[in-house]
Formats: sequence, structure tokens, C-alpha cells
Amino acid sequence: MGKKKWISSISALTMAALLFTGCGSSGGNTAAPGNNAGSGDAAPAKSQSKLTVYIGFQEDHAVAAIKKFTEDTGIEANMIRMSAGEILAKVRAEKDNPQADVWYGGPADTFVQATSEGLLQPYKSPVAEKIDAKYKDPDGNWTGVYVGAVGFASNKEFLAKKGLEAPKKWEDLLNPAFKGEVVMADPASSGTAYTAMYTVLKVMGSEEKGFEYLNKLHPQVQQYTTSGAAPGRMVGMGEAGVGILFAHDIIKYQEEGFDSLEMTIPEDGTGYETGSIGIIKNTKNEELAQKFVDWALSPAGQELGKTVGSFQNLTNPDAVGPEQAVNLSEINTIDYDVVEAGKERQRLIDKWSAEVKK
Repeated sequence: MGKKKWISSISALTMAALLFTGCGSSGGNTAAPGNNAGSGDAAPAKSQSKLTVYIGFQEDHAVAAIKKFTEDTGIEANMIRMSAGEILAKVRAEKDNPQADVWYGGPADTFVQATSEGLLQPYKSPVAEKIDAKYKDPDGNWTGVYVGAVGFASNKEFLAKKGLEAPKKWEDLLNPAFKGEVVMADPASSGTAYTAMYTVLKVMGSEEKGFEYLNKLHPQVQQYTTSGAAPGRMVGMGEAGVGILFAHDIIKYQEEGFDSLEMTIPEDGTGYETGSIGIIKNTKNEELAQKFVDWALSPAGQELGKTVGSFQNLTNPDAVGPEQAVNLSEINTIDYDVVEAGKERQRLIDKWSAEVKK
């Protein structure tokens, strides 16, 4: 029943994506049908151009956001959904000829790396004044929209069959019974996975001990996926025993009918992402891009997520978050240094690829 519900949901998403996303970045600067683009300064914003947004959260939320933004502002927009690491690589490759205007969603440490490479354009939204300083770049290169903690998703049938309890600590994943049953994303492509990897280094007390753990975890891993949320679906469908992903994505799959999923949060410490938004440097639509950032940071923009099954904590204090969201004050969160995580990101990923994944 859960699988059928999920499949029908994906079918609906596919149709919605076809209706609202256009055909990729090539349409990013095309005037909307019926508009008189370039007709002078008096023209409304929606007739100037069409915004293109690279989005790093789940597709149903992405499609709904673009649709709602256009409804609220009259500005036409396309979206292309990718994992955070893929967005960073694409923005980097397009540096001399940007094909998108806004990067929306994905952990802030990825934005920190992009900032260090000169890929983002500072913008201090007036809406951001209400957002806690720990959730935004002081220079305005990125601003946090939501917060999500790392968790474990376990398949109840698998646990019952093996006589196991759901893992409650990182060390529990090293149990021989989980060999070949753990799924997580690849840190090189997934912001989720990098958040998990950086978390492990902090929980274990040092980079050296963290990599010792990651090397022990490697034989337990069945597959490294491209998408950070994919492990939850795999575990829900019984393709693996336990997945490492963000808690809000686990809750999403549970709400969609995967009753087989049991969620636990690492008691010995868990990290969290600050899902962010930023403007891509040398955007051809700076004014429209700023309007999108303003909208995304507003209560209306942030509260949209819970209407389409996104259960993150929100950064705007005026926004009402989803009831299902994890209470961050009730779990053991580490001191997650977004700036350090971003500065060390490429080095740590390269080290993981060379020493762990090989």
C-alpha cells in the first residue's frame, strides 16, 4: 500500500514537473508567452525575463515553490532540480556564462564553498533581518531558509527478521548484522551525505578517528546514491536495512505511506544542514533574483513546504513550521560550524573518495 501510494505520488510529480519546469536552462532567459519583453522601464517585472532557479530539495516542493512564486509575484520562472553537489558543479562549469539566476536549497556549507570560489553574488534581503545570524552569511552571499537534522531510517521488517533494534548511535551501524544493508549518498554529489560525513568527524572527536570510522562503515554500505533522500525510499521499499539521511526526508516518506520506516536520531550527536538560498554571480536577472530571495525567506515562502510534505524547521521566526518536524531542542545536536564545513568541504570529499570509497 505504501509503495503504491508513493508511485502514484511520483507520477503526479512527473506531470507537474512537465507543466512547470520547461525544458531546462535554455529557457531561463526567454520572455514568457504574451509578454512584451524589453518594452521599456515602465514594463512590469514579469515581462522583463524568465527566472531560472537551480533547486536542491525534493521535486514536489520545488515544483510547488516555482508555481506559488509566480502566483504571488507574477514573475515567470523555470526550475531545475539537482543535488547540492551537482548544483555546485554546474554553477562552477557555467561561471563564465551563467545559465541560472538563483540557487535555492541544499546545505549552507556548499554555499560557503561556492562563495570562496566567487560563484555567488551578495544580497542582503530586508526579510533576512529577522533571521538569526547563525543561519546567514554576514556578507549576504547566502541565507538560511530551513534547518534539518541527520537521522537513521530503518526497515521494521528487516529489524524484526534479524532480531535487531534500530540503530541509536553511529557505532551501531558497524554491527555485522548491518553488513551490506546500509545506504547513504555520495558526499561528492550530495549535500546530505557531506553533512553526515562532517558530523561523523565531529562526533568521533577528530578527523583521524572520523575517517577510521568511515573506513569501518564502508563494508557495511550497500550503495552510495547520488541523491541524499534516495536512501529513505530504498529502505522503505525493503531494498536495504538502514539509511542515513535527513530526518525531514524520513518523515516525508513515512507520511507518504512507508509505514515500514522507523526513524531514530543518533544519541551520541547529530549534525544538521542550514538549507540556504543565494544569487548566482553575474545573473542576467538580478532584480528578479532578489525578488525570489525575498519571497523564499518570507513566512509564505517558508511555510509552503509543509503543504507538500517537506518537514524541515524554518528560519524565519514569523513562519509557522510543520507539526511533524523534529524538535531540535530535544535531540543531541553537535556544534556544526557551517563556515568551517564549507571551507574544508572539497578537501574532505577528496580525502573520502581517495581513502574510503576508492
